[in-house]
Amino acid sequence: MDDFLPISALQHYAYCPRQFALIHVERAWAENRYTAEGRILHDRVDSGAAEQRKEVRFERSVMLRSVQYRLTGKLDLVEVHCNNRYMPVEYKRGKPKLQDWDRIQVCAQAFCIEEMRSAQVSEGAIWYWEVRRRESVVLTNNLRELTISAIHACHLLIESGETPKPTVPESRCKACSLRDLCRPERFRRDTSASYARSLFEL
Repeated sequence: MDDFLPISALQHYAYCPRQFALIHVERAWAENRYTAEGRILHDRVDSGAAEQRKEVRFERSVMLRSVQYRLTGKLDLVEVHCNNRYMPVEYKRGKPKLQDWDRIQVCAQAFCIEEMRSAQVSEGAIWYWEVRRRESVVLTNNLRELTISAIHACHLLIESGETPKPTVPESRCKACSLRDLCRPERFRRDTSASYARSLFEL
Protein backbone atom coordinates (compact mmCIF):
# COMPACT_ATOMS: atom_id res chain seq x y z
CA MET A 1 0.00 0.00 0.00
CA ASP A 2 3.01 2.28 -0.32
CA ASP A 3 1.53 3.80 -3.47
CA PHE A 4 -1.83 4.51 -1.84
CA LEU A 5 -2.65 8.20 -1.48
CA PRO A 6 -3.89 9.63 1.85
CA ILE A 7 -7.38 10.99 1.27
CA SER A 8 -6.51 14.18 3.16
CA ALA A 9 -3.80 14.84 0.55
CA LEU A 10 -6.50 15.70 -2.00
CA GLN A 11 -7.45 18.77 -0.01
CA HIS A 12 -3.80 19.80 0.06
CA TYR A 13 -3.55 19.44 -3.71
CA ALA A 14 -6.78 21.29 -4.43
CA TYR A 15 -5.63 24.14 -2.19
CA CYS A 16 -2.12 24.29 -3.62
CA PRO A 17 -0.18 21.71 -5.71
CA ARG A 18 3.11 22.99 -4.28
CA GLN A 19 1.87 22.50 -0.72
CA PHE A 20 0.82 18.98 -1.67
CA ALA A 21 4.26 18.17 -3.09
CA LEU A 22 6.13 19.63 -0.12
CA ILE A 23 4.13 17.39 2.23
CA HIS A 24 3.73 14.22 0.19
CA VAL A 25 6.82 14.24 -2.04
CA GLU A 26 9.45 16.05 0.05
CA ARG A 27 7.90 14.95 3.40
CA ALA A 28 8.11 18.50 4.79
CA TRP A 29 5.80 19.66 7.56
CA ALA A 30 5.40 22.64 9.87
CA GLU A 31 2.58 23.50 12.22
CA ASN A 32 0.88 26.81 12.90
CA ARG A 33 -2.19 27.87 14.85
CA TYR A 34 -4.60 26.61 12.18
CA THR A 35 -3.06 23.15 11.84
CA ALA A 36 -2.79 22.79 15.63
CA GLU A 37 -6.45 23.69 16.12
CA GLY A 38 -7.43 21.26 13.35
CA ARG A 39 -5.41 18.46 14.96
CA ILE A 40 -7.03 19.07 18.36
CA LEU A 41 -10.50 19.09 16.77
CA HIS A 42 -9.89 15.76 15.04
CA ASP A 43 -8.48 14.24 18.24
CA ARG A 44 -11.71 15.13 20.02
CA VAL A 45 -13.88 13.74 17.24
CA ASP A 46 -11.85 10.54 16.92
CA SER A 47 -12.08 9.86 20.64
CA GLY A 48 -15.86 9.53 20.56
CA ALA A 49 -17.50 6.13 20.74
CA ALA A 50 -19.98 4.67 18.27
CA GLU A 51 -23.60 5.33 19.16
CA GLN A 52 -27.14 4.70 18.00
CA ARG A 53 -29.73 7.48 17.84
CA LYS A 54 -33.13 6.24 16.79
CA GLU A 55 -32.62 4.80 13.29
CA VAL A 56 -29.13 6.21 12.64
CA ARG A 57 -25.85 4.67 13.78
CA PHE A 58 -22.81 6.94 14.17
CA GLU A 59 -19.41 5.32 13.58
CA ARG A 60 -16.27 7.38 14.33
CA SER A 61 -12.67 7.06 13.14
CA VAL A 62 -13.62 4.74 10.29
CA MET A 63 -10.69 3.41 8.25
CA LEU A 64 -11.23 3.74 4.51
CA ARG A 65 -9.56 2.20 1.46
CA SER A 66 -10.09 2.14 -2.29
CA VAL A 67 -8.13 -0.22 -4.50
CA GLN A 68 -9.59 1.34 -7.64
CA TYR A 69 -8.32 4.84 -6.82
CA ARG A 70 -5.40 3.80 -4.58
CA LEU A 71 -6.72 5.78 -1.63
CA THR A 72 -6.53 5.24 2.11
CA GLY A 73 -7.43 7.27 5.17
CA LYS A 74 -9.56 7.73 8.24
CA LEU A 75 -13.06 9.20 8.17
CA ASP A 76 -14.12 11.35 11.12
CA LEU A 77 -17.70 10.10 11.13
CA VAL A 78 -20.01 8.00 9.01
CA GLU A 79 -23.75 7.99 9.53
CA VAL A 80 -25.39 4.65 8.74
CA HIS A 81 -29.11 5.05 8.21
CA CYS A 82 -31.64 2.25 8.53
CA ASN A 83 -32.12 1.94 4.76
CA ASN A 84 -28.42 1.11 4.34
CA ARG A 85 -27.65 4.70 3.35
CA TYR A 86 -24.15 5.91 4.21
CA MET A 87 -23.17 9.54 4.75
CA PRO A 88 -19.52 10.53 5.32
CA VAL A 89 -19.05 13.52 7.61
CA GLU A 90 -15.76 15.44 7.70
CA TYR A 91 -14.86 17.90 10.48
CA LYS A 92 -12.97 21.10 9.62
CA ARG A 93 -11.74 23.86 11.91
CA GLY A 94 -12.47 26.71 9.49
CA LYS A 95 -15.61 27.87 7.73
CA PRO A 96 -17.45 26.98 4.49
CA LYS A 97 -15.65 27.88 1.26
CA LEU A 98 -16.77 28.71 -2.25
CA GLN A 99 -14.05 26.46 -3.65
CA ASP A 100 -14.40 22.68 -3.69
CA TRP A 101 -11.23 21.90 -1.69
CA ASP A 102 -13.07 20.29 1.23
CA ARG A 103 -15.84 18.78 -0.91
CA ILE A 104 -13.27 16.87 -2.96
CA GLN A 105 -12.06 15.19 0.22
CA VAL A 106 -15.61 14.16 1.17
CA CYS A 107 -16.26 12.86 -2.33
CA ALA A 108 -13.12 10.69 -2.16
CA GLN A 109 -14.33 9.31 1.17
CA ALA A 110 -17.59 8.42 -0.54
CA PHE A 111 -15.67 6.56 -3.28
CA CYS A 112 -14.08 4.38 -0.60
CA ILE A 113 -17.39 3.67 1.12
CA GLU A 114 -19.00 2.76 -2.20
CA GLU A 115 -16.21 0.31 -2.97
CA MET A 116 -15.99 -1.18 0.53
CA ARG A 117 -19.73 -1.50 1.20
CA SER A 118 -21.06 -1.96 -2.35
CA ALA A 119 -23.43 0.94 -1.74
CA GLN A 120 -24.20 4.17 -3.57
CA VAL A 121 -23.38 7.34 -1.62
CA SER A 122 -25.30 10.38 -2.82
CA GLU A 123 -24.50 12.90 -0.10
CA GLY A 124 -21.91 13.77 2.53
CA ALA A 125 -21.44 16.62 4.96
CA ILE A 126 -18.79 18.91 6.46
CA TRP A 127 -19.06 20.27 9.99
CA TYR A 128 -17.20 23.60 10.35
CA TRP A 129 -15.96 24.36 13.86
CA GLU A 130 -15.43 28.10 13.38
CA VAL A 131 -19.07 28.76 12.51
CA ARG A 132 -20.56 25.71 14.28
CA ARG A 133 -22.46 24.77 11.15
CA ARG A 134 -22.90 21.67 9.04
CA GLU A 135 -22.78 21.97 5.26
CA SER A 136 -24.37 19.37 3.00
CA VAL A 137 -22.23 18.04 0.15
CA VAL A 138 -24.23 16.66 -2.77
CA LEU A 139 -22.06 14.25 -4.74
CA THR A 140 -22.90 15.46 -8.23
CA ASN A 141 -21.35 14.07 -11.40
CA ASN A 142 -19.34 17.27 -11.70
CA LEU A 143 -17.87 16.90 -8.20
CA ARG A 144 -17.10 13.23 -8.84
CA GLU A 145 -15.26 14.07 -12.08
CA LEU A 146 -13.35 16.87 -10.35
CA THR A 147 -12.34 14.49 -7.57
CA ILE A 148 -11.20 11.78 -9.99
CA SER A 149 -9.10 14.36 -11.86
CA ALA A 150 -7.50 15.48 -8.59
CA ILE A 151 -6.75 11.86 -7.61
CA HIS A 152 -5.04 11.15 -10.93
CA ALA A 153 -3.09 14.43 -10.77
CA CYS A 154 -1.86 13.62 -7.25
CA HIS A 155 -0.64 10.17 -8.24
CA LEU A 156 1.14 11.62 -11.28
CA LEU A 157 2.81 14.32 -9.20
CA ILE A 158 4.06 11.79 -6.65
CA GLU A 159 5.36 9.49 -9.41
CA SER A 160 7.20 12.41 -11.02
CA GLY A 161 8.89 13.27 -7.71
CA GLU A 162 8.88 16.94 -8.68
CA THR A 163 7.72 19.91 -6.61
CA PRO A 164 6.01 22.56 -8.74
CA LYS A 165 6.60 26.27 -8.34
CA PRO A 166 4.03 28.39 -6.46
CA THR A 167 0.93 28.65 -8.61
CA VAL A 168 -1.95 29.78 -6.45
CA PRO A 169 -3.07 33.31 -5.48
CA GLU A 170 -0.67 34.85 -2.96
CA SER A 171 -3.52 35.29 -0.47
CA ARG A 172 -3.55 31.54 0.19
CA CYS A 173 0.11 31.60 1.23
CA LYS A 174 -0.65 33.75 4.28
CA ALA A 175 -2.47 30.96 6.12
CA CYS A 176 -0.12 28.16 5.00
CA SER A 177 2.02 26.61 7.74
CA LEU A 178 4.66 25.75 5.13
CA ARG A 179 5.24 29.31 3.96
CA ASP A 180 8.75 29.57 5.47
CA LEU A 181 9.73 26.25 3.89
CA CYS A 182 8.04 27.03 0.59
CA ARG A 183 9.38 30.59 0.16
CA PRO A 184 6.78 31.42 -2.51
CA GLU A 185 8.09 34.96 -3.10
CA ARG A 186 11.40 33.54 -4.30
CA PHE A 187 9.97 30.97 -6.68
CA ARG A 188 6.85 32.70 -8.00
CA ARG A 189 7.07 33.70 -11.65
CA ASP A 190 4.79 35.45 -14.12
CA THR A 191 3.96 32.10 -15.75
CA SER A 192 2.50 30.66 -12.54
CA ALA A 193 -1.13 31.18 -13.55
CA SER A 194 -0.83 29.15 -16.75
CA TYR A 195 1.13 26.44 -14.90
CA ALA A 196 -1.66 26.11 -12.34
CA ARG A 197 -4.25 25.73 -15.07
CA SER A 198 -2.21 22.99 -16.72
CA LEU A 199 -2.00 21.02 -13.43
CA PHE A 200 -5.74 21.10 -12.88
CA GLU A 201 -6.39 20.07 -16.48
CA LEU A 202 -4.59 16.74 -16.01
